[in-house]
Amino acid sequence: MQHLDETLLRDLPSFRALEPLAVREILSHAHSRRIEAGHSVFEEGAEAETFFLLLDGHIRVERISREGDRVIPLHIPPGQLFGIAAALGRDTYPATAVAAAECIVLCWPMRLWDSFVETYPGFGREANKMVGHRVGEMNARIMELATQHVEQRVASAILRLSQQNGRQTDTGVEIPFPLTRRQISEMTGSTLHTVSRLLSAWERDGILTSERKHIRVHEPTRLADLAQDTKPAA
Repeated sequence: MQHLDETLLRDLPSFRALEPLAVREILSHAHSRRIEAGHSVFEEGAEAETFFLLLDGHIRVERISREGDRVIPLHIPPGQLFGIAAALGRDTYPATAVAAAECIVLCWPMRLWDSFVETYPGFGREANKMVGHRVGEMNARIMELATQHVEQRVASAILRLSQQNGRQTDTGVEIPFPLTRRQISEMTGSTLHTVSRLLSAWERDGILTSERKHIRVHEPTRLADLAQDTKPAA
């Protein structure tokens, strides 16, 4: 990719331990794609032929439970690799990746993964760290579902997205991609009715606003207090 300057990637986790020449070599095997909001990058269970780096936008990770319910375990911010099935010892994708907002991604053939890891040790180390971090995130979500009541789970999810992905505005921290109440329910194992009731109550209390699928947090400390509440799980 001659048109992509490697200096744009040097500070990203997967590249920061590499020399400029190594970054150029890796980029020479990549091509770019634009993914429209709401479109899938790949589907759960599909053959994993490609892995990706998210340059811009946000990726929503979705899975389908045995009961057929959609579950959203995490979102991926810009600057991270995703679809790295080979790092998990898989030849199919374990989840569906959907563009939560318009995305620009770099793509590499999955057959290059092992050679990248062997040739560029820094790349491999950072990839292993990222996999470990995501496994930790998934375990944290499982613990939330098992131990927190629904109000905590919803508050935790919104607070987490605002902290990890949010952009500061004059009136609060805005989650920079559309987020529907149904998607929040799929993130937190709660019903659409419950999410709507909680968001409406928090809007009345001035904690956040939710307008045209965009959420802006005005009182993060109060939202954090709700997330840390100690009522029994329900």
